[in-house]
Amino acid sequence: MSLWEIRKSVKPWVSGETILFGCSGGTDSMALAAALLKESNNSKIIPVVVDHGLQSNSAEIAAQTVAKLKDLGYSEVATARANVEVTDGLEASARRARYLIFKQFIDSYQPKYFMLAHTLNDQAESVLLGLARGSGARSLSGMATVNNIFVRPLLKNTRAQTEAACIEAGIKAWDDPHNLDERFARVKVRKNLLPIFEENLGPGITEALARTADLLRDDADALDDFANQYFSQADASNLDVAELERLPKAIRTRVLRLAIYKAGAPSGMLSADHIASAEALISDWHGQKEVSLPGNVKLSRISGRITLSTL
Repeated sequence: MSLWEIRKSVKPWVSGETILFGCSGGTDSMALAAALLKESNNSKIIPVVVDHGLQSNSAEIAAQTVAKLKDLGYSEVATARANVEVTDGLEASARRARYLIFKQFIDSYQPKYFMLAHTLNDQAESVLLGLARGSGARSLSGMATVNNIFVRPLLKNTRAQTEAACIEAGIKAWDDPHNLDERFARVKVRKNLLPIFEENLGPGITEALARTADLLRDDADALDDFANQYFSQADASNLDVAELERLPKAIRTRVLRLAIYKAGAPSGMLSADHIASAEALISDWHGQKEVSLPGNVKLSRISGRITLSTL
């Protein structure tokens, strides 16, 4: 029955188009592989296996994953080896390298969707990690089911369901040793924090955290829409302070973020402190100097305007 639950989650997304999905060989992605094959509905479904090269036997694991997928019934499996340059932590660097490969295959195959096998448990872990970092609503809203071409059909399914689905389908999934390595914050959350919460606060914490993510995503999406509407009518490099003062802070900070990125700040490089310093030019103005931001972006308040420039 667990495989049937995974199939139900996958079925609405399969309609005769080309679909790619990432497959590590682990429980979640192999359960997704089994379900997609059952629900293929004349779709061309192609697994993408990435060898990150982070373990001595990584090439062997990738080859074994390809073999398992072909045993399941996949005639075509796309494979590539990632070049992981560790710059901001192993997890983030590996993810960046992996998505570069995903993008290459998306360009090549032109699929309708690229599916990812994140589950409800992954969503709950993301919320807790965001709380630990003191993140805002967007980060606490976790992962979206749909993010452009990327689709996560299993966000309502639990890890227990994917594990049971693999057993039901006769699949021996790979256990990534990194999933047990407590050097990684996500592993600490999975192994230590969530079990403590379940034990002391009662069952259902994982589901509650995922539900919180859904609620916050609705709020964050609405605030983003308001900010985008304002920003589309504004002069992005020369913002009016009086107008910004009239905006609620939650929208004002989003407008500033949009303007800073448009001015040239690298994607994902703005922290809460960066935005707070920029926003202080409006809400806590006392003649302070310009604000320096990533990408050599400079914000200044001059004659009632917020001007953005790059060196």
